[in-house]
Amino acid sequence: MTVSIAKQGRVAVVTIDNPPVNASSQAVRAGLLEAVAATEVDPDVDAVVLACAGRTFVAGADVREFDLPPVEPHLPDVIIAIEAASKPWVAAIHGTALGGGLELALGCHARIADAKARMGLPEVTLGLVPGAGGTVRLPRLVEAELALTMIAGGKPISAKAALEAGLIDAIATGDLLEEAVALANTLDAPRRTLEKAVVGTTNPDAFDKTASGLRRKARGQVSIGAAIDAVERGLRLPAQKALAEGRATFLALKSSDQAHALRHIFFAERATLADPRAKQTPRPVTRIGVIGGGTMGAGIASACLMRGFHVTLIERDDTSLAAGTNRVRGTLDSSAERGLLPDLNAVVARFETATDYAALADADLVIEAVFEDLEVKNQVFAQLDAVTRPDAILATNTSYLDVNAIAGVLTDPSRAIGLHFFSPAHIMKLLEIVLPDMVAEDVVATAANLSKSLGKIGVLSGVCDGFIGNRIMSAYRAEADRLLIDGATPEQVDAAMRDYGFPMGVFEMQDLAGLDIAWAMRKRRLAEGRISDPYIRIADRLCEMGRFGQKTGAGWYDHSDKGVQPSELVMSIIAEERQMMGKADPSFPTEHVMPRILGAMTREAEAVLAEGIARSADDIDVVMVNGYGFPRWKGGPMFASRAVAD
Repeated sequence: MTVSIAKQGRVAVVTIDNPPVNASSQAVRAGLLEAVAATEVDPDVDAVVLACAGRTFVAGADVREFDLPPVEPHLPDVIIAIEAASKPWVAAIHGTALGGGLELALGCHARIADAKARMGLPEVTLGLVPGAGGTVRLPRLVEAELALTMIAGGKPISAKAALEAGLIDAIATGDLLEEAVALANTLDAPRRTLEKAVVGTTNPDAFDKTASGLRRKARGQVSIGAAIDAVERGLRLPAQKALAEGRATFLALKSSDQAHALRHIFFAERATLADPRAKQTPRPVTRIGVIGGGTMGAGIASACLMRGFHVTLIERDDTSLAAGTNRVRGTLDSSAERGLLPDLNAVVARFETATDYAALADADLVIEAVFEDLEVKNQVFAQLDAVTRPDAILATNTSYLDVNAIAGVLTDPSRAIGLHFFSPAHIMKLLEIVLPDMVAEDVVATAANLSKSLGKIGVLSGVCDGFIGNRIMSAYRAEADRLLIDGATPEQVDAAMRDYGFPMGVFEMQDLAGLDIAWAMRKRRLAEGRISDPYIRIADRLCEMGRFGQKTGAGWYDHSDKGVQPSELVMSIIAEERQMMGKADPSFPTEHVMPRILGAMTREAEAVLAEGIARSADDIDVVMVNGYGFPRWKGGPMFASRAVAD
């Protein structure tokens, strides 16, 4: 049964069992209404505990139902029935209570959670607002600013934070169900959330500042503004009116283009590792080596350490090793300060460093993150081949280079794979898993399993110059250069991309990442005779002048303590290149910028798909959304192009 009832003394335990995440599907909703009716008339029941089987409390709605006609009973009606019950209901929360799951808990009369539980209302990530009373009930339990950040920001909070805020009544120190039953036995009558007054805020200015910041970050995502408005209605309107308006907003957003796009990317992210090779039995990995302690290597080492792996960092000399160690420790210390590492000492105890590759003799997996040069990487792999176990997996973090060529250095190329992390590696969710021709299936499965262990979204890619993401980015970056020749300015292109929903434009992004990385790639392509026609030299000229971006104080823009400013020098170089190419017109219609950028992006994406580099169009969308800032609420370039065609 999806919902069952058992008794412990005079307390009924209503248990939802709807694996894998106990989503509040129609069967669950109907079962809960039946449970309310049954416990209400049972003379042997004084109180009710709502619990869930499996690994989590209700972790949200069944998203698959969103594209179907609604079927009764609706979740708001179920929650109203629970809240109106004459006998107290206690929610026993473990795992995650998200979306409709937390709304169910808010409708109960008391809440207890285990220490590891997390609670949130992340509907904005699906283009929605809470539709079953969350925007009205939450501000009656917690301060307005927290309600705002949970609802419009979509971020869950820990059990500890929930207790401190008043969202839950207790944290279980022993058996959750036993303590939930004990709590239920102490309740003489229901404590209905809707009957409470709103908590309000002790700092209206902070509330307004948070709301303004969220609106700025929305970058065109409608649901964030709608969520802010819903919270504000929940704070000032009578409860029933606020409930009705919140539900109406939810229903209107559910059928919006943005919600469809966000549901698309939601499902696409969960299907990236559906390839049979990713489902084989993985090799065990507990000890990981990282070659290179620069920004990327230190980030990879930090990501692995924070997820429980033993990490050995290798650098070429003591000075470089000290710098790399400091980078890792800085990341770990910062994470600990933000409460992300409960036991920093235990994490540090798993961290070792060395300048001798022999320290990797017992490593299960080694990831190189050295300079983006094929000869250098081949030398690293040759050394690793000599010192590592024959069954150890050797991974390259290359962004562009031929993983087949790197694998070919090994005695057994089947143990080589590409693991392309994105910077900062301990934060960015995307991991491109690049599959050379000879890779063993269990090596693919191990990489897929590692991506999950690290909390990453792993996407399989074939071998080509730049793989999925950087290949597509190179195409639209080249188109951006052509826009400059045709009369656009860097700030005009960047502003158009921000207006579309990107967090930053292509030239801003290059300044942040460093122009020298792409310069090395272009020089390699020039040497191989693989250049675009006509070849645009603007970026090369900037690099020749040492203008590598933020790290040198100058790139496409001038960077100083006063901020970022357009560069007259850059504009003069652009003007010179325009003139040499016979394009003297210094103006370009802004409305033509994004069609050009998106057209280049989509054409290259179609080629990537046709060549089998990407497994599916959905995988391309996942890469571009999670690695390159394509607006999530547009679903990715492939989804967006289909939407335009339709």
